[in-house]
Amino acid sequence: MPPEPGHTPPGISGGADDGGEPAPGLLKRLRSRLYVILEAGRTSDWPSQVFDFFMVSLILANAAAFALETVVSLAAAYGPFFKIFNLVSVLIFTIEYAARLWVCVEHSEHEEMPSWRIRLQFARTWPMLIDLAVVLPFWLGIFVPLDLRFLRVFRLIRFLKLGRYSPALSSLARVLYNERHAITGALIIMGGLLLLSATVMYELEKDVQPEVFGSVPAAMWWALATLTTVGYGDVVPVTVLGKIAGGMVMIFGLGMFALPIAIVSAGFAQEIHRREFVVTWGMVARVPLFSKFDALTIARLAEHLNARVVEAGTVIARKGEEADAMYFLLSGEVQLDFPDGPIKLEDGAFFGEMALLYQRRRAATITALTRCSLLTLQSEDFARFMRGHPDVRNTVAQIAERRLTELRQRSEAEAERQEAERAQEAHPASE
Repeated sequence: MPPEPGHTPPGISGGADDGGEPAPGLLKRLRSRLYVILEAGRTSDWPSQVFDFFMVSLILANAAAFALETVVSLAAAYGPFFKIFNLVSVLIFTIEYAARLWVCVEHSEHEEMPSWRIRLQFARTWPMLIDLAVVLPFWLGIFVPLDLRFLRVFRLIRFLKLGRYSPALSSLARVLYNERHAITGALIIMGGLLLLSATVMYELEKDVQPEVFGSVPAAMWWALATLTTVGYGDVVPVTVLGKIAGGMVMIFGLGMFALPIAIVSAGFAQEIHRREFVVTWGMVARVPLFSKFDALTIARLAEHLNARVVEAGTVIARKGEEADAMYFLLSGEVQLDFPDGPIKLEDGAFFGEMALLYQRRRAATITALTRCSLLTLQSEDFARFMRGHPDVRNTVAQIAERRLTELRQRSEAEAERQEAERAQEAHPASE
């Protein structure tokens, strides 16, 4: 079912411009479009994909240029090129920073706040602070004399911008923050084990090897190399008790690193699962059918949905097949080929519900006209969810009845048209 007239694009609030006055129509549409490209992002939106690919490539190219500039021969031969590339990069990063500040008022959760406050709050987020740190030293260097080595070090911050375009890096950062207490505990245990190992080895080896085990701090080098399983071999125990203690420290070293690794890996798995759920929840909330339902209902539905991407020309379901799922169209276009003519559906529509509601076979062949992002609800989950949420079932049933009525009207109109054509063809013959 096509989106209702006046339906606001996902993630766009239609907030006010500076001063609370609505932005001019063209300017508003431009800002909304830039918001989708810069902040919202959609898998099927090719300008967003092109922008993300370009920015990631530019960041990686800056990191490579920083490293190549340290080669004396390359710096002498291509110095002007490196300077021009750096200037162009800073200009692009500055325009990106300003554009993000401009479009941030489109965030739906901020629609009740004044624009200046939204931008101030958005500028204080970590991604925006990193973006500011990337460009600010360059512009300050124009007006304030700064050490070039200082500016060169700040160029490394550009690499941190990858966190904005890499969900894995941002997920890892959240895992480290969420598990900070457990990781701190593991580090304390590791530090205690390091001190204990060095102290034991000091007591056992200090008289035999005073030059390497003459103090606890000196013995810590051996303990650190052994616990990390590096084992350089430059310092080794020579007494029997020292060798026994050294073997036990090696075994403890394996468990010492297994502890924080297990904490991080478990947290990372939970974060990935949470992120997939949040993404699915957000996609479900964007479907107009569920826009009026409460968050708990949407969250319960999201647990049963599976994401699916199909290419243009793919047959999603065939006429006469057993109905096994209901589909929600997040992006793209599909065509339902009924006997009385095709029906096209766009973003936000859903289909396949009539066969499940009335427990019958598919009445139409469903084909993807473009690359489509879908959410599928299997028939068993559909029946279970509808039983538990009669309000959702009533809404879906009303839309299904309206569609059936439209199909009957189309069928009757087509039958009348064919009857009129037959009568027109038979009239000359009767004369």
